[in-house]
Amino acid sequence: MKADLHVHSHYSDGSDSVEEVIKQAKHQNVTHLSFVDHDTVTSLPEAMEQGQKVGIHIIPGIEISAYDFKRNRKVHVLGYGYDTQARYLTELCQAILHRRHTHSLWQIDQLNAHGYHMDKSQVIDTAKPSSTIYKQHIMKQLTDAPYSSETYQSLYRSLFKGDGPASGDIVYADVYDAVRAIKQDGGLAVIAHPGQLNSYNLIPELLEVGLDGIERNHPDHQADDHSKVERLAHDYNLFVTGGSDYHGQFGTPVIIGSQPKILSKHDRLFQHCK
Repeated sequence: MKADLHVHSHYSDGSDSVEEVIKQAKHQNVTHLSFVDHDTVTSLPEAMEQGQKVGIHIIPGIEISAYDFKRNRKVHVLGYGYDTQARYLTELCQAILHRRHTHSLWQIDQLNAHGYHMDKSQVIDTAKPSSTIYKQHIMKQLTDAPYSSETYQSLYRSLFKGDGPASGDIVYADVYDAVRAIKQDGGLAVIAHPGQLNSYNLIPELLEVGLDGIERNHPDHQADDHSKVERLAHDYNLFVTGGSDYHGQFGTPVIIGSQPKILSKHDRLFQHCK
């Protein structure tokens, strides 16, 4: 069973609809798929409906934007197989989404003050069905250049990084609270792409609040990351996952299913989510 446990849709910062993502997954012979939209579970009902139509098993998923306050760095936490009402996840993430949206509106004001001419209502419409504006939606109003091009990346850095007019960030959820919320909703908690965010040192510390797994297969991971993940998973009895981190036109070009997790009937994740 071929699983891609890390895809995004237009319910957060992906460019493609749920139906489009599922169609691509089917073409790549993916049997199990998880939409891990940032800080929201709103794609789940549509994903389950569309997945059933084409014979793809949809695993409830989410990617929480969290923070390791001990080391002062971002850390992302994936949640799988949670109760579909997602009471605790929704409560935790509503605050993140509110802060993100408010900050994005501020960023638009800052950019307009520096000579750009963006209509907030147009950006909001562009973001739909997401009710939250992400930087990708702002960038879509500023350039038609591909995400991976130097034109796009240079503009992004000049506006949102360093001394850029729209730089700065929001306060994210404490990573311990993120894991707790996943567990309270009956899900499995997984550290996302630890090689990308250098969150390896945090992994043993999260065992006390119920961490279940580590993402091994990811486009940003190299052979040494695979080795580190495998060693940590063995030492702490954690399972490993994998996914393409697909964002469509809003991310680096990747093929859905290109970083698969091969599930077996004895896999801990499969047993939890079947």
